Amino acid sequence: MLLLLEWQINTEKIDEIVISRLAIIQKRNINRMNVGILTCARLPELLESDQKLIPLFAKGNITAKAIIWDDESVDWTEFDYLIFRNTWDYYQKEIAFNQWLYKIESLGIKTFNPISIIQKNKHKFYLKELEKDGISILPTIFLEKNSTSNLHHLIPWNWEKIVIKPAFSAGSYLTKLINRSEIESIQTEFKEHFETKDFLLQEFRPEIKELGETSLIFFNGNFSHAVNKKPVSTDFRVQIQYGGKYTLIEPNDDLILQAELVLSKIPEKLLYARVDGIVIKNKLHLMEVELIEPDLYFDLAHGSRERFVESFLKVIRS
Repeated sequence: MLLLLEWQINTEKIDEIVISRLAIIQKRNINRMNVGILTCARLPELLESDQKLIPLFAKGNITAKAIIWDDESVDWTEFDYLIFRNTWDYYQKEIAFNQWLYKIESLGIKTFNPISIIQKNKHKFYLKELEKDGISILPTIFLEKNSTSNLHHLIPWNWEKIVIKPAFSAGSYLTKLINRSEIESIQTEFKEHFETKDFLLQEFRPEIKELGETSLIFFNGNFSHAVNKKPVSTDFRVQIQYGGKYTLIEPNDDLILQAELVLSKIPEKLLYARVDGIVIKNKLHLMEVELIEPDLYFDLAHGSRERFVESFLKVIRS
């Protein structure tokens, strides 16, 4: 009798799960495809340039809307797909973001780019793997947290200036440019950060001020457009919030091939990718591969939003 009662309870639980999953499937089948475009609380409606994606999705019979990634009131099962776009606070909420990624993955909701990619790309030590795989990166020291190493002993004698930045960051957060003579003071200033965070120490190349940083953007593995970003004379950061100037450029085929080689080292299928580096004598020196929430410079490249949406449709149909 006891075994029969336990069996009835178990079958009731199974029935509840089945009914719940059928309800989700039915809800998705009744409505047209629903896509959540992920953003953060300070940009609840998305960046203006990304808002313009929504009517383009609508033309493809897709209901797309901005969704704040850490909004606890959201029913994530309403969405067929999620697209990372303006989640620009993820690095400030590391624990919450990791928990949220696990939740979305456990729900089986497909994301672009894939969560497996997000997990790798959010920590810049992926550059170490790319370098081992033959990709030319800027000279970099990978400093693990709680390291007691003396920076004087780590940094090569011929590095006149050094860029220091966390491995888990975005938007030049905690990023500093120092002279070699400032190593001792920065070790004291960043003592607490060095104890709790992994860091990258990169040789500062003066070409960043003279030539700027180049970003090559790809949708579904295909080159879309490229942008050159130059800092103002008084700064080294190229982001527009620091006065950086962005210009649409036309890279030659060889440079595009170099960026494609970088992406070929990533086995997962990517909806979008931005390959950032300094180009010296037509040689790409990789700085970062942006696969989470990069600015894709839609406003600078005519037709780029349409290419983005078309690529999304191709990816989900493949």
